[in-house]
Amino acid sequence: MTVYFIGAGPGDPELLTLKAQRLIAACPVCLYAGSLVPEQVVAEAPADALVLDTAPMTLDDTHAEILKAHQAGQDVARVHSGDPSLYGAIAEQIRRLKADGIDYQIVPGVPAYAAAAAALGQELTIPEVAQSIILTRMSMKSTGMPEGETLENFARSKATLAIHLGIRALREIERQLIPYYGADCPVVVAYRVGWPDQMFLRGTLSDIRAKVRDEKITRTALILVGPALAEVQDFKDSALYDPAMPHVLRPVAKG
Repeated sequence: MTVYFIGAGPGDPELLTLKAQRLIAACPVCLYAGSLVPEQVVAEAPADALVLDTAPMTLDDTHAEILKAHQAGQDVARVHSGDPSLYGAIAEQIRRLKADGIDYQIVPGVPAYAAAAAALGQELTIPEVAQSIILTRMSMKSTGMPEGETLENFARSKATLAIHLGIRALREIERQLIPYYGADCPVVVAYRVGWPDQMFLRGTLSDIRAKVRDEKITRTALILVGPALAEVQDFKDSALYDPAMPHVLRPVAKG
């Protein structure tokens, strides 16, 4: 048997990959993170499948279910939100699978920052404005951050930031980022991206906290920060399609 770590994307069932859909529809055991993955995502599981919401379960609980499936020779769809490689808590699960000699595969999914950019109708890497995206999080009550991986260190780059688990730490985010990005730097708070009640709040580092407070958003939100998020921009076209810039597929300059 095989355990398939499946990225379900941000919430919209139509953002599942074809491979993810196929595996969910085929596996006789489905363990899904119900706090972040809608039931509709696993609705195509076989009618007789064991489908469990792992939100109230511990690591020991979920691994026990996998061991039962292993003994029965049943494949497991282990469905996580977004892409499993990013804050998916799969490393600790994989460690246990390896210890027990259980095969596994990882099926990537659409990460929240990509779904948010698509819904906003924006590119996050703008020529000569921002060419890097830093995916990070606030520690808050979760596992601490490694030494050196501080918001202030990342802010020095002035890259586009995608901050997870930070909606309750906006005051601290403002304090650390304003010296580098400025108080007027654009911010987008993406709430429940891909769900029917998704919401996007636009603001700046100086006013986004008040907007979030007014909407009573306290969880399940991604914070995007950086000048690339400005709604109206005057920027240079990229060199990719510049007729004066030849490359291997267009070796002769035009114009």
